[in-house]
Amino acid sequence: MFDQAYDVIVVGGGHAGAEAAAAAANMGSKTLLITMNLQTIGQMSCNPAMGGIAKGQIVREIDALGGYSGIVSDRSAIQFKMLNRSKGPAMWSPRVQSDRMLFAQYWRELLEKTPNLDFYQEMVEDLIVEGGTVKGIITSFGSKIFAKAVVLTTGTFLNGRIHIGEKSKGGGRAGEKAATGLTRTLTDCGFSSGRLKTGTPPRVDGRSLNYSLMEEQPGDHDPGTFSYLENIQPLVKQRSCHITYTNPQVHELLESGFDRSPMFNGKIQSTGPRYCPSIEDKIHRFRDKTRHQIFVEPEGWNTIEVYVNGFSTSLPDDVQYAALCLVPGFEDVKFFRPGYAIEYDYFPPTQLQHSLETKLVKNLFFAGQINGTTGYEEAAAQGLMAGINAHRALQEASPIVLQRDQAYIGVLIDDLITKGTEEPYRMFTSRAEYRTLLRQDNADQRLTPLGHSIGLAADERLAVLDRKQEKTMATLQFLQQQSYVPSELNPLLEEKGSALVQQAGKFAKVLARPKITRQDLLSQNVVKAFIKDNAIADQVFEQAEIQIKYSGYIEKEKQLAQKMQRMDHIKIPHDFDYYQLASLSHEAKEKLTEIQPVNLAQASRISGINPSDISVLLVHLNK
Repeated sequence: MFDQAYDVIVVGGGHAGAEAAAAAANMGSKTLLITMNLQTIGQMSCNPAMGGIAKGQIVREIDALGGYSGIVSDRSAIQFKMLNRSKGPAMWSPRVQSDRMLFAQYWRELLEKTPNLDFYQEMVEDLIVEGGTVKGIITSFGSKIFAKAVVLTTGTFLNGRIHIGEKSKGGGRAGEKAATGLTRTLTDCGFSSGRLKTGTPPRVDGRSLNYSLMEEQPGDHDPGTFSYLENIQPLVKQRSCHITYTNPQVHELLESGFDRSPMFNGKIQSTGPRYCPSIEDKIHRFRDKTRHQIFVEPEGWNTIEVYVNGFSTSLPDDVQYAALCLVPGFEDVKFFRPGYAIEYDYFPPTQLQHSLETKLVKNLFFAGQINGTTGYEEAAAQGLMAGINAHRALQEASPIVLQRDQAYIGVLIDDLITKGTEEPYRMFTSRAEYRTLLRQDNADQRLTPLGHSIGLAADERLAVLDRKQEKTMATLQFLQQQSYVPSELNPLLEEKGSALVQQAGKFAKVLARPKITRQDLLSQNVVKAFIKDNAIADQVFEQAEIQIKYSGYIEKEKQLAQKMQRMDHIKIPHDFDYYQLASLSHEAKEKLTEIQPVNLAQASRISGINPSDISVLLVHLNK
């Protein structure tokens, strides 16, 4: 079976591994997905949801490029919400609550239908590396499987250790063993490693909860989708989530167990996620808060299992249970399983190139939590790019590197490679300096032509985009050229508290007003007739509205991006000796030597590099 070498081997079947395997295989590489348990491909290890603030933009970008996460999320969704609607469109972020079992099922089905993709179940314990190039993998039973490129997506399994109170055991996820061997192999190759921590809350029996004491959180009245494909339909029915809150009694009881908590008694010394802390960490760090939100999330359409989001903990199970019983609605709660923390090995991502290929071993790629990230979406995005670039490396084609003004995925990877991380990295809109350009609504315009050009996004996707852009342009032209009649428009303006008009003007100027929306313009017969006669979908009308209302902001960010791109063109030679520049600060010499930036723009983003250091570099490079 393994007599012939594969083009690409993907190690691990989580979100990163699934996207990497699909991308490499769909682009034409003979690919093997090897994982410890084929029954857990695409499993949601933590919360049953995809998307959210900034993460929703990433899922749409994956879909626009031709990845599968958006399709799987839409098909397994039980609720859809567009977050941050009260803010500008740069902040809008789609999120779905998912059916956990359907999510994994759809991933498995899509992968099994993918040409060029084989599967194998076994733990990978070692790599075959010859002459600084990876040649394959060795399994725990000693089988050698050869490949031209290898993508490691090990998740939380590398020397994983699970903690519940004073009890701990090896494991990569509840009920699954840890992966051993690879950390030693990689450190023997010269890689440096570290330890990180993440956690998960209890799962409980939904029949034991009193939802009447909680706040219902229904989905959107007009749900959308992640995928841009036209055959993916929005939800017709949805399941509600609920919100409840902790209280001082809950906090007091939780604190009584701190002496038995691995976070406080020294058993856990690794760093956890700053922006998704455990409940004990919240209480310890935010003592002025008398309550914290608890999101009560169903795990699927036809299950009684409930995810207690916001109550991640590694406290002893008896303390977890007693405290949760004091939360309104949880008085008679029954556990399915307690929460736990997990520690695992990772490799600081400054050891990677922007293609996600390692600097030390040729054709070896890292993606997902092995790079220090947290979250399904961040992992899936890295997996997609690693799969793309592993395939292209074998074709001797230049890697696909998304820029910071091109995609949130570009921001994610550049942050990891340039700045590194000493805590689990999570994407936020605030990390993107060009977020007005990187909206969730235009990911297809930004990335589908690229995805199609490299052979990943299908012809169908490009055709859908072409139709959307054609109708958006027609709508813009109509609004910019069609005049309103003051007597017909003024009743709307008066109702909205907007200044009345005395003479005819264009509808685009009206839509540019802060209080006027595209829905308001449908009260004007000429606009309503145009939308109906030309079958203009609401998302197309929305595109036109955004471009009219925010044209000034969009243009400003484009100019800033172009200014930074000029620094992108100033290349820095590989293995440049920074110590020869006496005017550089000692910190700058150390950081620049470690990161080895490829151009002046990347150098400027390295933590600890100041403008004077960039000036010194610029003068020298110009010479």
